[in-house]
Amino acid sequence: MLTVNELALLEAIRDSGSLSRAAVKLGRAPSSVSHAARQLEERFDALLFDRRRYRLQLTPAGRLLADEAARVMLDVSRLTQRVKQVASGWEDRLHIVSDEILEFELMSPLIQAFDGLDSGVTLRFTHEVLGGTWEALREGRADLIVGATNEPQSIPNLQWAALGEMEWLFAVSRRHPLAKAKAPLRQDQIQQHRAIVVADTSRGVSARGYGRVGGQAVLAVPSMRAKILSQREGLGVGWVPRHRVASLLARGELVEKQTETPREPNLLYLAWRGGHEGRALQWWLEQLRQPRMAQALMRGVDAFG
Repeated sequence: MLTVNELALLEAIRDSGSLSRAAVKLGRAPSSVSHAARQLEERFDALLFDRRRYRLQLTPAGRLLADEAARVMLDVSRLTQRVKQVASGWEDRLHIVSDEILEFELMSPLIQAFDGLDSGVTLRFTHEVLGGTWEALREGRADLIVGATNEPQSIPNLQWAALGEMEWLFAVSRRHPLAKAKAPLRQDQIQQHRAIVVADTSRGVSARGYGRVGGQAVLAVPSMRAKILSQREGLGVGWVPRHRVASLLARGELVEKQTETPREPNLLYLAWRGGHEGRALQWWLEQLRQPRMAQALMRGVDAFG
């Protein structure tokens, strides 16, 4: 591995094109720089400097050595910074997995605020659906999960906190046969029509979809937005977050229907593994549990307004 001085020598010669100018740039005597260049060639047993031309240049071997050495030095510098970062209580990286029902754009202000801490922590955001969110934490693919549904699962060292409640309504397209049906809708009436559900991303056998009646035909779609669009087009029926369809209801593109069996609000959770709460995880937990932030996540974004 090259020393800092040897790397500086290579860069100075490459940039200046002469030993004398490289010596001035390095603040060393030309004879000292010339001697160091010869020692470097002897060390690698290779011709590193082309001295045949008016302008001193690196040979292909010299360019390779300079480029690779610069990369290695940068890697060492980054590793040094990461070691100091972890030693001061910050994690090397933080993987946050949110349930797909929460829009990523609501996280943007928090990311900007976190960047202002200059912590050096690498953030990674992905999303899962229903059981897939808990599964990500259980399998170690998440340090923090946001918006997980259902009761907290049996996971070693699990820590959790309630994030908030999300309100739902049963909606159908204005063109759907149930739009003009007398309310409240009975379960047997709903069962006759296909349900639109967001596909559970759990890899296990417990994968499921919310809001379907037993025996009801199902169309599984990849996101809540796709579910809302599908119901607007009359492809099926189902429960949707109230605040995310406000504009569609106002324009009459979706029709809210009362049912004999109402759906209670969903309690969503934050969850993480205890015993490894670094400064980044603690910061995100504090921010996400702020009432205004939690309320914004529960209301969501009306993308159809």
